[in-house]
Amino acid sequence: MNRLRLTILLSMLTLPACAADVAGIFDQGSTQFSLLAGSGYAFNNSYLVLGAGTTYFVADRVGVGLSYENWSGGSPGINKISPSVQYVFDRRASVWPYIGGFYRHSIISGLPDINSVGARAGVYFAAGRSSVAGVGLAYESYLNCQTAIYNSCSETYPEISFIFGF
Repeated sequence: MNRLRLTILLSMLTLPACAADVAGIFDQGSTQFSLLAGSGYAFNNSYLVLGAGTTYFVADRVGVGLSYENWSGGSPGINKISPSVQYVFDRRASVWPYIGGFYRHSIISGLPDINSVGARAGVYFAAGRSSVAGVGLAYESYLNCQTAIYNSCSETYPEISFIFGF
């Protein structure tokens, strides 16, 4: 138990140093890259989800992004393209709250494409030199959704991210 406390204490002591390293990651002109690997569930199937994205900060703390996801291992195959916008609030030590919105175009083999809009909110933490980790919650609502095809026309889900900035 004492080792665990020591590890937590040492980790907390490094946060201000990490925060200094990532101080400009949300500044105008900076670019972030993200990779996605995880699992998803749709159409009564489990999927392997792989993706990538980039965000460019057009102003301090205001980013616009584009991401792509491929859902494989289940049927039907799913691909998603999503432009987004986010606002990162003023820095407080090594924690940065954020909010954002997105539009998503989903291409589903054998079914009509479907669009959705959503919102997300969460917190970024300094994770190392030019990188942050984030935890948050997203809400997504499908447009022109037919419940005969899709079990649900909206969903709320957790998001965990690790982002590299340049």
